Amino acid sequence: MANITAADVNKLRQQTGSGMMDCKNALVEAEGDFELAIDLLRKKGQKVANKRADREASEGIVLAKTDDANKFGVITMLNCETDFVAKNPEFIALAEKILALALANKPNSVEELKNIKIDDRTIGEHITDLIGKTGEKMDLGDYKFVSAEVVVPYIHQGSRLASMVGLSKANVNNVMQIGREIAMQIAAMNPVSIDKNDVDSKIVEKEIEIGKEQARQEGKPEEMLEKIALGKLNKFFKENTLLNQDFIRDTKVTVQQYLTSIDKDLTVVSFKRVSIS
Repeated sequence: MANITAADVNKLRQQTGSGMMDCKNALVEAEGDFELAIDLLRKKGQKVANKRADREASEGIVLAKTDDANKFGVITMLNCETDFVAKNPEFIALAEKILALALANKPNSVEELKNIKIDDRTIGEHITDLIGKTGEKMDLGDYKFVSAEVVVPYIHQGSRLASMVGLSKANVNNVMQIGREIAMQIAAMNPVSIDKNDVDSKIVEKEIEIGKEQARQEGKPEEMLEKIALGKLNKFFKENTLLNQDFIRDTKVTVQQYLTSIDKDLTVVSFKRVSIS
């Protein structure tokens, strides 16, 4: 049997970040072989991941960033089970690495992002390693990107919500501040689309049916239901489509009116919002 010293255990702990007893047990099982011990700890992480698969990872961190030209931006969400782990420096560091890699590589999906490598191992594998260290379920919960003439991000205090807006023009005075105001609007008001023409047809159909049923419950004549429902639909568009919402900084104007007052061609071409519920 190999002689496992406290120095050996500490060395493995420094290399992997795993607990002292986990490191000692791995070294004992590996008979002092550090590479094998590291593999054993990684396998333990996978075992923990499988064991925690049915748990809910409802905490975490949401981050957002744009490239230096402010023409492409990403939002990433790394989830865990508890607020305690969400504030762990190693968890935050991994989330920041994932954000940087997403920005540099511009993947098209969460799965593509998970397969990007950090030090010859995929992001997914690094997440599994951290599951082994913390004992909590973790997952890359979301990834969104925006490309436009100018892209502006906003991270709400506490890093549980982030939004990002793409504007149609970059050569506008104070465009970054304007973009931030719109990104904050998106964070606060959670619009379903940019304009009413962009609303998913299934949502429109659902709102019309809800409007009809509400009118029916109020005792309105059957022949009036469609007209009443369409009126309710217009109210839905007003409250839930970004350009038609009242601007939160000045509720006398809509978001589109605010943008047009700055530049007649300035509008929103894309936006994303990611939140930990």
